[in-house]
Amino acid sequence: MKLLYLCLDRGIPVLGDKGASVHVRAFTAAAAALGHEVTLACASTGAGNPPPPARLIALPPASDPALLEAEAAARGHDPAVLEDPTARRDLAKLAHDRALPRQILAALDRAGVRPDLICERHALFHTAGVAVARALGVRRILEVNAPLLDEQRRYRGLALEAEAAAAEAASYRGADAVVAVSAAVAAQVRRVLGGAHPPVAVLQNGVDLDRFRPDTRRAEMRAMLGLGNAPTLGFFGSFKPWHGVGFLAEVFADIAAARPDARLIAVGEGPEHAAFAARLAADGLSGRAILPGRVAHHEIPDWLAATDLTVAPYLPQPDFYFSPLKVVESLAAGRPVVAAALGGLGQMIVPGETGQVFTPGDHAACRAALLDLLDNPERRAAMGRAARAAAAGWGWDRVVARALALAPPRAAAA
Repeated sequence: MKLLYLCLDRGIPVLGDKGASVHVRAFTAAAAALGHEVTLACASTGAGNPPPPARLIALPPASDPALLEAEAAARGHDPAVLEDPTARRDLAKLAHDRALPRQILAALDRAGVRPDLICERHALFHTAGVAVARALGVRRILEVNAPLLDEQRRYRGLALEAEAAAAEAASYRGADAVVAVSAAVAAQVRRVLGGAHPPVAVLQNGVDLDRFRPDTRRAEMRAMLGLGNAPTLGFFGSFKPWHGVGFLAEVFADIAAARPDARLIAVGEGPEHAAFAARLAADGLSGRAILPGRVAHHEIPDWLAATDLTVAPYLPQPDFYFSPLKVVESLAAGRPVVAAALGGLGQMIVPGETGQVFTPGDHAACRAALLDLLDNPERRAAMGRAARAAAAGWGWDRVVARALALAPPRAAAA
């Protein structure tokens, strides 16, 4: 089958290290491994990781101010709206989306590709995938990985909310099937769609079981990092407030007092990184923590191998909709996970078997769960084996096969 995968969000560099970037590469690589011919069309290529085995088509947005003026006029906005930077950003996305169907179809013609099926990662303000699917007469599967309208409003600002909501609804309704990354995201999709709607399936993020496996380069990594036999806790993720890195710094200070040999590896970057490092320094723990910052995703398995367990210390938040890649990657690497009991994390981790969960924000409960595993290497090892076995059901090949089966290509006309 010829598959066209669309990633039209300019904020997702497909060769980068963001979780969304990893998702796109993993999905397309799994589709190729299943025998499909994959074309990946994206707004941003980025750099830092090897490309997936797919034909790559770059569709960067134009930056011509005249396009923004024309888009504002076409949508009945006063030209003064362009003085608002947030409105300019929103109009730029709408203008890009207006041009994309023609660009995508032309690029496919040049490549001599006529896809049998489209799979698209949902992007705010974008409906081009609907138009392309109709022009080609093929089915379209839409992946929804977050309530993007709510995220944009809450964290990045939103000037053209009516246009964003209309585009979101049109993108949802123009799908033959929707794949939601969590039950919370599926519920949001159904609320937008209302009554009759395409099938909405919940499929959590998967994992590359060949890359993420137990004890890859463990001895070498621990020697390089000078860890010796020290029990080592790992954090992998973004240093953002809701990821709970400040909470983790407080918990690790208590753990370090109880276990002077304990070490912490915290991989990632973000706005809270400097404060996290400063807190460790203030507590005299800089020498017991390793903070490498950004690490290319293809190197993460080696860093996981250096740890004994990992933690996902998310803070309390309503409607937790994430399906964290780093959690399933930790499990696949044979590392028990201690996580806040939020959303689907309670289903990903079997307490007492593949890790432990605690009430979000409960310092004492998190500390107790971590110390219990740090103090019991045999129990930790048994949990690691169970974690790897559980993750075997979440291979990207299975996730992708289930997603593509939701809307198989139409039969060719006789």
